[in-house]
Amino acid sequence: MKLDYKKTFYIGLAFFIITIFWQTYDSIITKILIDKFGLNQTWSGVVMALDNVLALFMLPLFGALSDKSNRKRGRRTPYVIVGTIVAAFAFMGLSYMDSVQTTRIQETNTIIQLYEANHDETVDRLEVDYWVTLVDQMTIERDAALDADVITQDRYETWQTKVQDKINVVLDGRTTGMLEVSDLSYLDGYYNIYLSDLAWEVTVANPLNFIIFVLVLLIALVFMSIFRSPAVALMPDVTMKPLRSKANAVINLMGAAAGVTALVILTVFGLGGKSYVHYTMAFVTVGVVMLIVLGIFLWKVNEPKMAEQRIADDKKWGLTEEEEDEADDMQDLPRDKKISLYLILFSVFLWFMGYNAVMTKVSDYAPKILQLSSFTIPLLIANVTAIIAFIPIGILSTKFGRRKTILFGIVLLTLCFGSVFFLSQDTGWIMYIVFGLTGIGWATINVNSYPMVVELAKGSNVGRYTGYYYSFSMAAQIITPILSGFLMDSIHQKMLFPYATFFVALAFITMFFTKHGDSKAEKKTLLESFDVDMD
Repeated sequence: MKLDYKKTFYIGLAFFIITIFWQTYDSIITKILIDKFGLNQTWSGVVMALDNVLALFMLPLFGALSDKSNRKRGRRTPYVIVGTIVAAFAFMGLSYMDSVQTTRIQETNTIIQLYEANHDETVDRLEVDYWVTLVDQMTIERDAALDADVITQDRYETWQTKVQDKINVVLDGRTTGMLEVSDLSYLDGYYNIYLSDLAWEVTVANPLNFIIFVLVLLIALVFMSIFRSPAVALMPDVTMKPLRSKANAVINLMGAAAGVTALVILTVFGLGGKSYVHYTMAFVTVGVVMLIVLGIFLWKVNEPKMAEQRIADDKKWGLTEEEEDEADDMQDLPRDKKISLYLILFSVFLWFMGYNAVMTKVSDYAPKILQLSSFTIPLLIANVTAIIAFIPIGILSTKFGRRKTILFGIVLLTLCFGSVFFLSQDTGWIMYIVFGLTGIGWATINVNSYPMVVELAKGSNVGRYTGYYYSFSMAAQIITPILSGFLMDSIHQKMLFPYATFFVALAFITMFFTKHGDSKAEKKTLLESFDVDMD
C-alpha cells in the first residue's frame, strides 16, 4: 500500500491555486485600500474581513453541494473549474481599477511630492527643522483645501487633531535640533494618515472607480469561496484512508510553496515597498498562474477515474468503511473534556486574533513605520522557516505532547510580536529575524491545534468538530482586522503589535489549563510531519 505521489501532486494543484490567491490578496489589497483609495485602518479592516464572512456560510454550503453533485468531471472538479476561472479573471480585472486610481494619485502632485520628499535619502529626517517645514506645508495645503470647499470644517479639525497636533507634541515646541530615531515611527504614522486623507479626497471626487473595485473584489472572493471546500475534499475522495496523512502533507507543502511563489512574484516586480506603484503585474501574473495551474490540473486529474480506483483499492485492502453510529454532539462529552474543548477553541480564537491582525496589516506597517524597502521579505522568511520547522515540530510534538509544544509556540510568538513595538527605523532589519522566528512559532501552534480539537471527537463526528475549529478561527479573522484597525486609527499604527501580543499571550492562559486533546505518542515519518490543518 503506497501513496501515488504524482497523483497527489496533481490533486494538490487546486490547493496551490487557493493559496497563491490568498497570499497575494493579503499582501496588496490592504495597501491599495489605504494608500490609493484612502480608507483608514478600520474601514480597510472591514473590507479585509469580507472573505471570512463569506467563508462562514459558503464553505459548508458548497462543501455540502459538492457532496451531492454528480457531474461528468466528478463531484469536486466542476467547482474548481468555475471558481478558478471567474476568480482569476476578476483578480486580473482589479488591475484596471488599481491603475486608474494610481494614475489619479500621481496626477495629484501634492501627494506624490510630499511622499517622495519624505522618502528622499539625501534628507536628514532626524532634523526638527525638516518636520517643522513639513507641518507648514501640510497646513498651507489644508488651509487652501478648506478655503476651496474641498474639505469641510469638521474634516479640517480632524486633521488638526489626528495629525498636526500629534506631530507638534512629538516636536515639543522645538524648531531646531535633532530627534530620536524612535520618534520617526510616530511622526511617519501621523504623516501617512495625512497622505491617506488626500487619497480619500481623490476617491470622493471620482467614487465610481472605488465602487467597481469593491464589486469586482467581491466577485473574486465569492468564487474563491465556491471551490475551496470542494478542492480540499478532493484528496480524501481519491485517497485510501491510511494514506491520507501523507497525501495531506504533500498538499500542505504545495500550499506553502504557493505562498512563497506569490511573495517572490511581488518581490521580483519590486512591489513590496512603495505605496503608489501600479500592481498590474502582480494581479495579471497571479491570475495567469492560476489559469495555467488549472489547465495542468484538468490535464492530469481525472476525478471519476481516480475515485473509482480508490473504491477498488479499498475493496482490495479490505478498507470498506462500516456504518458508524450517529454523531454525538459536544454536549455529550464528559464535563472535563468539554471544558478542555472550550479552552482549546478559545485559544484558537485568541491566537488568530493576534496573528491575523499582523498578517493583514504588516504590508502597510513595515514600509511606513519601519521604512523597510520591502514588506514581502519578512513574510517570505516566515513562510520558509515555517516549512523548515514542520519536521522538527512533528518530532517534538510526539516527544513532549501537543499542549506543551503549543505553549512553547505561544511564548515564542508573544516574544516576537512584542519585540516589534520596540524596533525603530535604524533597527528595522531585525524584523527579518523576528519574522523568521514568527514562522516557527506559528507553525508550532498550527501543527498541533487542529489535531487537539479532533482528538476529542469520535470517528463519526470529526466533521462537526472541524466545523467548531473553523467557526472560532474565522470569527477571529472577521473581528480582528476591524478591531485592530480601530485601535490603530484611535491611537497610532504602532499599536498593531502590542495588540497582537496581548491576544496571543491570553491564549497561553487558556491553553495552559487545557487537560485533554493530547494523543499517545506515535511514530511519524518525516513527510507525515507536514500533515497539518490546511487553513
